[in-house]
Amino acid sequence: MTPAAVEGAATAPASTPTAASASASSSTARSRTGSSRQRDDLALVPPVDVIEDPQGITLYADLPGVPRDLLNLRVDGDQLIIEAEMRLDMPEGLRAGHAEVTRQHYRRVFTLSKELDAEQISAELTHGVLQVRLPKAAHAQPRKIQVNLG
Repeated sequence: MTPAAVEGAATAPASTPTAASASASSSTARSRTGSSRQRDDLALVPPVDVIEDPQGITLYADLPGVPRDLLNLRVDGDQLIIEAEMRLDMPEGLRAGHAEVTRQHYRRVFTLSKELDAEQISAELTHGVLQVRLPKAAHAQPRKIQVNLG
């Protein structure tokens, strides 16, 4: 097995990997300042499954309570950034006696390999699960070489 094609961090990028497998790690951004750092430190890190096939990588991020209009998925340089706000409305007249999740902001950052085609990324949000497809660039796709008889 070779290094990862996508490496995740809670708020900061990791080293740029290649495209054979994927891994996730957590670290805290040290270069952020002010309110953005405070917001990053308070963000929930959504669990993500990373699946690779010969054509690319698919990420499945669990984002319960996130509507489409509060999801921000973007590529900035070699980073894929997932940010979202959860909307958990209490029914009228009810009050939470105990809440296990009090933060309502998700954030996850992945460093993308040069073997992935950032221009062709697609995403779909269904029932609280974000599916992000990261296809491999043409030069990184497996290809069959024809052998001629001579």
